[in-house]
Amino acid sequence: MRKTPMELAAMASAAVPGLAPAGVSGAPDDAADFTSAVVVDDAGKQWRVRSPRHPEASMRLETELLVLRSFSPGIRAELPFQVPSVAGTVQQGELRTFVYNHVPGATLELEMLVAEGGRVPTEIGRAMAGIHDLPQAMVDRADLPSYTADEFRQRRLNELDQAATTGKIPPALLRRWEHALEDVTLWKFNPSVVHGDLHEDNLVIWDGAVSAVTGWTDLRIGDPADDFAWLIAVHEQSFADVVLESYNKYRKEPVDPHLMRRAALAAEFALAQWLVRGVAAEDAAMIAEAEEMLQELESDIHEYGGQELSSEKLPVPAAPAGPPAAPSEPERAGTQSAEQPVAAPRISGRVTAEPIVPAVPSKTPTADAGRMDDADTGLDDKESGTDKEAGGSGPNQPKEDEPKLGRPASAEAKPKTPAEKTDGGASGTETAAADDSLTTTAIPIIEPRSGS
Repeated sequence: MRKTPMELAAMASAAVPGLAPAGVSGAPDDAADFTSAVVVDDAGKQWRVRSPRHPEASMRLETELLVLRSFSPGIRAELPFQVPSVAGTVQQGELRTFVYNHVPGATLELEMLVAEGGRVPTEIGRAMAGIHDLPQAMVDRADLPSYTADEFRQRRLNELDQAATTGKIPPALLRRWEHALEDVTLWKFNPSVVHGDLHEDNLVIWDGAVSAVTGWTDLRIGDPADDFAWLIAVHEQSFADVVLESYNKYRKEPVDPHLMRRAALAAEFALAQWLVRGVAAEDAAMIAEAEEMLQELESDIHEYGGQELSSEKLPVPAAPAGPPAAPSEPERAGTQSAEQPVAAPRISGRVTAEPIVPAVPSKTPTADAGRMDDADTGLDDKESGTDKEAGGSGPNQPKEDEPKLGRPASAEAKPKTPAEKTDGGASGTETAAADDSLTTTAIPIIEPRSGS
C-alpha cells in the first residue's frame, strides 16, 4: 500500500536510532512498486526512505541490499560516483522499508537533465562506462542473473512469441522486432555488468556531475544496450551523442557499433512487456494503456519513421492474393509494365518509449528483519581484493532462470507515456499531490536540498 511522506518519516525514525525528522518531501520512484521520500533530520542531514508497495517490490529491495553489500571498498573507490549504503530497515508485516544514507545532489526530470548541459552528458557516459566495467564476479557472488549474448537474444525471442500470443500487438511492430532479433550481426556483443533500471530518476546530479547512482534492484550480466534505452526518449540528439561518445572513451571494452540499435529495440519492446504484464495481472486498465501506446508507436513509425533497428532493411510483406486486375493500357498494346513494390516506411526518427527490463534474482535473498547498522552494508575483508576483471576467460553460464513475464506486475517499471515525459512522469505528480496533503502537519514539507 502507498504510504504518505509523513509515515515514511516516522518509519525512518524507527529504522535509524537517533534520527529525529525535521522535514520531509516526496521523491521520484517507480510509483507502481515503491513509495519514496527524502527526510531531513534535526541536524540537517538527509536520508532517503524507500518503501515497497507489495511483496514482489520488497523482494527487489532485498536484492538491492545484496547488491550493495557486494560493492567492496576497493570497487567503490574505483567508481566515478558514489553508491548508496543502507543505514537501517524496519519491518511491517511481510514488507521491509529501507533507509539509505543520502548523497549530495538531486534527480532531474529528463528535459531538465538535457537543459543542464555543460559536462553533464559527458559525466553520464563516464558513469555508465564505470557500471559496465564492474567485475562480473560481484554479480556471480550475489547469485544474480547472467546471460551470454546468444542466451539474451533467445530470451528476447521467447518474450516476443509470448507477446504475440496476446493478439494485441500491431503486426507491423511484430515484424519490425522479429527482423531485428533475427539479425545476428546485432547480437555479437560482450556481456557486461548491467544496472538494469538506469534512467534519469536513478542519476543523482551535483555540481554538473553524477554524484551517485541509485536503484540497484535489477543488477545482472547481460546486454549493456539495455542501460541506454532511456536515452531513446531524449529529443536532443546531441545530448545522447555526447553521452555515447564519452561512454566509448571511458569504456575498457572495444566500441560496440550496434549498441544504440539494440537500445532502441529495448525501448520499443518495453511496451510489449508492459502489455504482457497487464494480461498476466488481468488488469484491464494496464492492457488498454499498453494497446494505446503500441498503436501510437506504430503510427509514429509509419508517419515519421523510426530509428533503424537492423543492419538490413526490413522486407516488404507480400501483397495478399486476389483476382487478376484488368490489364492496363500499355499491356493491352503489348507493352509489359514493371511491377512497382510498395515502399517500406522510412525508419530514421527517434521513438520515445522507455525500457522495462525484467530482472528478478533466481533466489530470494534472505536478510534479517529489523534494524541494521552501517557496517552491515559492507563486504567481508576477504572479498575486497578477489574480484575478477570484467570480461573473463569465457561466457558466464546462466543462473537459474528468473520468473517469466507472466509473474505479478511488480518486478518491472512502467514505461512512460508521452504525456508523462512532458510533465515529468507519474512519480513527480504523485510527489506533488503528497506534498500538498501535508501542509497542516507538524513536520514541514520541504524540497530536498542540493547537499547534505
